[in-house]
Amino acid sequence: MSTFQPKKETDEKQITSDLAYNHDLDNNDNFSPDGNWLVYDTRTDDGGIAASARIEKVHIETGEIKVLFNIKNNELWGPGAGAVSFSPKSNSVVFIHGLANSTRENPYQQWRRTGVIIEDSNPHVPIYMDSRDVIPPFTAGALRGGTHRHEWSGDGKWIGFTYNDAILKALEDSTGIRRNLRTIGVSKKVSPVSVDKNSENISGEWFSALVVRVVPEPKPGSDEISHAASDSWVGSNGYRGPDGKIQLARAFLGTVADKNGKSISEVFIVDIPEDITIPGDLGPLEGTVDDFPMPPKGAAQRRLTFTANQKYPGCSGIVRSSPDGNFLAFFAKDENGLEQVYVISSTGGEPFQLTEHESGVSGNLRWHPDGKHISYVWNGSIMLCKVEKNPFKDRVEILTKSTNPAPTNIVWAPDGKMFAFNRLVKSENGRKTTSQIFIKLYSLK
Repeated sequence: MSTFQPKKETDEKQITSDLAYNHDLDNNDNFSPDGNWLVYDTRTDDGGIAASARIEKVHIETGEIKVLFNIKNNELWGPGAGAVSFSPKSNSVVFIHGLANSTRENPYQQWRRTGVIIEDSNPHVPIYMDSRDVIPPFTAGALRGGTHRHEWSGDGKWIGFTYNDAILKALEDSTGIRRNLRTIGVSKKVSPVSVDKNSENISGEWFSALVVRVVPEPKPGSDEISHAASDSWVGSNGYRGPDGKIQLARAFLGTVADKNGKSISEVFIVDIPEDITIPGDLGPLEGTVDDFPMPPKGAAQRRLTFTANQKYPGCSGIVRSSPDGNFLAFFAKDENGLEQVYVISSTGGEPFQLTEHESGVSGNLRWHPDGKHISYVWNGSIMLCKVEKNPFKDRVEILTKSTNPAPTNIVWAPDGKMFAFNRLVKSENGRKTTSQIFIKLYSLK
């Protein structure tokens, strides 16, 4: 394996300092469009997002903190607010909000949450993104469960998310047959979607549709999938297809069954039509009492990796796209069984191994905004690797000192001259450890 020496480091700067609570970036798009603010949630170690009552932002230079949203009398079981991302085009954020009627007996859950938008100019006033309708007959443009990991598209006109369905979760509970499957959807500000009022329903401002088809039992050896997640937008504005046209898409990991029925995660891409209001061939956009809402006309999912016959099959991590949409990065094991970074074209073909570390890399995969470098964590440090075929030692760089635990939740500023991340910091008496936000300036060598 290649060896290398770190280049000169500059100092990290801790920008949150209240050790009474966590300031969690959660591996989202946390920088404001101008790069001056970072947005985060206040989840707790024991309660997670359900116990996070606030969405806050901190100024990079001054350390000033502003509360964008606060749930009064939030409990350990919810509603909760978390996993927040900035729009790349406006001073707006989107995040998970648990259902307002959350109780100890019926708490925040994967299928009991929604997406809420807050505009910086109007804090504490929630704009409900996705509609929720759990009483049949269901409503096209509304969903029936919970959205998660909301991510704005590069033009700020779409929001992608993962999804769990409350109707099918209840069906699974009553039949014992697996139906609580995770899948992927998108929302677009086409028109508001109004639904009947009750304690479980929500009328939202954006039109939503699921774009990936999942099934409980994929046929062995097929491209059917039972779980879709770890998704992100392809490119700032899509990718260029074989016909030369720019195509809107999301990349993700889909769980297939190999020829022996064993579950394996593979890289997929789903093309998304501009108009998501037209039903496709698989069924109604709103779904039925015993099946998911179905993808709109023109949504087409395609498998990119085929690792079943490899010594160490499977892919992992969030699939991340280069800004131009040409390439996707993900984690997979090399011939020695070590997790490494791999890259594949958005149009398919053979993936190539980018990193050659002597021990496995870990999460937080991110492209630098220049589209020529990828950051990740290895050996307790944040690393940066140039995407090219030169010797590994000549293209890799250590960006932070090695620590245990390692830094998490890397995110690059829009101009690529700074990155932020979380570190665990102990109180002076050592009795409490909380997640705090750090930044570091960086100039490409």
